[in-house]
Amino acid sequence: PILLTRRGDGTLGAFLNVCRHRGARVANGCGDKARDFICPYHGWVYGLDGALIARPEEAAFGAAERATHGLRPLPVAEKYGFIWAGARPGMRIDVEAMLGGVGADLASYGLDSYHHYETRVLRRQMNWKLGVDTFGETYHLRHLHPDTVGPLFYSNRATFDAFGRNHRLVAARATIDELRAQPEAAWNVYDHTAILYVLFPGTVFVFQRDHVETWHFFPGATPDDSVMYTSLYIPEPAATDSARRHWDRNFDLLMATVEMQDFPTCEGMQKGFYSGAQDAIMFGRNEPALQHYHKSVAAALAEAEPRMAAE
Repeated sequence: PILLTRRGDGTLGAFLNVCRHRGARVANGCGDKARDFICPYHGWVYGLDGALIARPEEAAFGAAERATHGLRPLPVAEKYGFIWAGARPGMRIDVEAMLGGVGADLASYGLDSYHHYETRVLRRQMNWKLGVDTFGETYHLRHLHPDTVGPLFYSNRATFDAFGRNHRLVAARATIDELRAQPEAAWNVYDHTAILYVLFPGTVFVFQRDHVETWHFFPGATPDDSVMYTSLYIPEPAATDSARRHWDRNFDLLMATVEMQDFPTCEGMQKGFYSGAQDAIMFGRNEPALQHYHKSVAAALAEAEPRMAAE
């Protein structure tokens, strides 16, 4: 439960969204303008800097000084148009180390100038890593998406580059053949590709010519459940009905492709894992991004096991 704030001077704060009295959330939702946060349970009041600034019946808590009972701070950084927050107090955030060299790519998109259009929350009966896998190859486009994005892209054609545990996949649009008639100096690769990044472990970032999609994948209550936050960011605010219709159509195509085709297939795969039909999952040589991703997951788990055992 993370609470993010932007103070009047533009700086960021990140805190555990937990009242220091009895543990209730002090804020819900997003996008609100507030001068402070009031716990709904007993009325303790916290500032945008996390400090405890007031509480009813102050005398009853004299032994618990206000100065030491502010919201628990979390590390936070802002770079490349992203906000990076740590999930544990005291942990260190090194954005460049996490990105493994992909920062220059992210910087090139000018994401700090984009505008949020809409976020949808999806819940599906599948492991969260299956959701990430959906964006890890173009092998399936012709077969699974013949009536949505399949005709727009070359199936089973993409470039792959690893950046530490992150990776980039560039999918070729069907229009890329037009570049053959142009001098290379005039090429605009963005117009003829979709560029996908997996920021390890559970964020997918997609650059699509005139807009940006982000997917944040989280485990659900069990290994068979997941929660996904899908957001659309656009270069200019949607100020007219025509613009809103344009972006609604984009979001509807995205949902018709991923929510109505990819994810139902993944839910069937999740059930199939328990059938005993497979001893392992197969990735071909034409699926290097998936190979890289699951090797990265395995390496991260191996690193975490000694720490978890010690705890």
